[in-house]
Amino acid sequence: MRDDHLLSLFVVMAPLSLASIGGATSIYAPMQHDVVDVHGWVTAREFLDLLAISRFIPGPSSILGAFVGMKVAGLAGALVAMVALYLPSSALCYAVGAVWSRHRGKPWVMAIEQGLGPVAAGLIMAGVLSLFQLTGGDPLSAAVILGVAGALTWRRSLHPFALLALGALAFEAAWLLGVGAH
Repeated sequence: MRDDHLLSLFVVMAPLSLASIGGATSIYAPMQHDVVDVHGWVTAREFLDLLAISRFIPGPSSILGAFVGMKVAGLAGALVAMVALYLPSSALCYAVGAVWSRHRGKPWVMAIEQGLGPVAAGLIMAGVLSLFQLTGGDPLSAAVILGVAGALTWRRSLHPFALLALGALAFEAAWLLGVGAH
């Protein structure tokens, strides 16, 4: 049974590694779909909690995969999930980097670089929409999610703690005003 979970974790996480154009944020939506909706390894609430922890602690956001793997199969699950999230994309980057450096500045290389920008933006937006759906779709959550997305688009250097604090203040203010649930 445990080996089945480890293999399933690898099969779920490895393709996400190759789809993580734009960083880990771009794979939140498909990861959530696979681990919550398809496999039922974690609940929607647990996924949000693990996501919040992964965003709060220092290091890459892809640590979310390790948290899911830990929940599914302990330490072995965390290791399998991280190998699956890093190995395929790292191998691909190494191979593409070798080709890229030989052809830098050529029109086809520049066209590919420009074409990947909208793909990354779309994947990140899918992650934002997925988070919105997990919150139950209430207007306050939508406002906070859009506000954070807008703030990070406007100024990428904003510290995550500042955004976390502003989001918490928004929810506390709504609770005090009797607008939202606590």
